[in-house]
Amino acid sequence: MLLIATGYANATDAAPPTWSIVSCYLAIGAGTMFGGWRIVRTMGQKITKLKPVGGFCAETGGAMTLFLATAIGVPVSTTHTITGAIVGVGSVQRASAVRWGVAGNIVWAWIFTIPASAFVAAVAYWVSLYIF
Repeated sequence: MLLIATGYANATDAAPPTWSIVSCYLAIGAGTMFGGWRIVRTMGQKITKLKPVGGFCAETGGAMTLFLATAIGVPVSTTHTITGAIVGVGSVQRASAVRWGVAGNIVWAWIFTIPASAFVAAVAYWVSLYIF
């Protein structure tokens, strides 16, 4: 929408401009390269110690949940789904195998993300009004 609003793309175009696609790929790749390992470590080691079979079960359970939700038209977050599956795998071993403080911090981060994003968007909007 931003590309259309600024005139860099047309609403009837079949695809976004190539430079936009490449820029997005680079940004996603850089984010994964520099910050992705922290997420993998948190999911696989800090919430609960995952063994390969536990990781397989969590991924399979998460995938089945996503397929079912998609089939019935319920919008779900893949991050929330896989985190819940990992907590489920850990709690099957024993409830104390899950570090509930880490899981709680993740949930709080999800809750604060929405108002924080709204705040940043509002600041960007007001700054853009002064610039343009």
